[in-house]
Amino acid sequence: MKKIVTMGEIMLRLSPPLNKRFVQAETFDVVYGGGEANVAVSLAQFGNMSYFVSKLPDNEIGQSAVNKLRSYGVDTSLIARGGDRIGIYFLEMGTAMRPSKVIYDRSNSAIAEAKAEDFDFDQIFSGKDWFHFSGITPALSKEAAKLTKLALISAKKHGLTVSCDLNYRKKLWTPQEAQSVMKDLMAYVDVCIGNEEDAKLVLGYELENTNIDSGELEKKDYYNLLERMHQDYNFKYIASTLRESYSASKNGWSAILSDGKNVYESHKFMIEPITDRVGGGDSFSAGLIHGLINYESQKAINFAAAASALKHTIFGDQNLVTVEEVLKIAGGNMSGRVER
Repeated sequence: MKKIVTMGEIMLRLSPPLNKRFVQAETFDVVYGGGEANVAVSLAQFGNMSYFVSKLPDNEIGQSAVNKLRSYGVDTSLIARGGDRIGIYFLEMGTAMRPSKVIYDRSNSAIAEAKAEDFDFDQIFSGKDWFHFSGITPALSKEAAKLTKLALISAKKHGLTVSCDLNYRKKLWTPQEAQSVMKDLMAYVDVCIGNEEDAKLVLGYELENTNIDSGELEKKDYYNLLERMHQDYNFKYIASTLRESYSASKNGWSAILSDGKNVYESHKFMIEPITDRVGGGDSFSAGLIHGLINYESQKAINFAAAASALKHTIFGDQNLVTVEEVLKIAGGNMSGRVER
């Protein structure tokens, strides 16, 4: 059983029920989630020893977030306590041609203001096997960017495999700001995860023939992109999800994985209707990490794509599925028949 560490922000998510618009809301559904926290939960569901590193206020709301992670089997002993607030985001769920909408209220959150002295990275990474982070964490603040680099230096010193989901968020920073930070951090990364838009905005790569808003994909663009990324950063693996967005309720979903010599394509899933697409990329990251640890490359990418396809059917940020459920879908059993 591998010991996997993730580091980032967990937030309070508030969303109007029943696909209502913000202006219609009289109540909100409450969920706790965030990129790396979602990965930690998925990995725990798959039977791994999963640790989440963050900082949360020492009050009842912070404790509620901790309790939720614990309830899913995540080790929360590495979470620092302090700061004034937990980040919040409001989610309006889209449907058909109306897209989902997110409004952030996360400035000056506890993790965004965390300092190096809040964490003992040598202790955190001692005896661990894998470290995962995303482009969201260094985007939170200059302090968070410094903290991310310190964590990466320590993780590599302790011999961990490092994965990164590029995960660009335009409401947190500009492409120029992202590239000035993230290109430097790629030197520590073994497994790079991201879609075509992330690669463009975070690392500056262009796709020649694919319009990311058209819902159609040119796979030769992806093959060329993967080759350039291997050459530039010497990644051991690069993985990309391929989302064909026909509407907020219907997506085509597949993925590719490159080891620098071979490219492996997953099965393609048609997801309709989508229950909740938030966390789809995080569930892919978790599925890929678990897959690369336990399976050969083709089975690993099939597992990751199937896990993330399943996430689209589950309300909330986290992917609450088991290895057995994912393997069943990855093996082609998508009938959805009642199990008795």
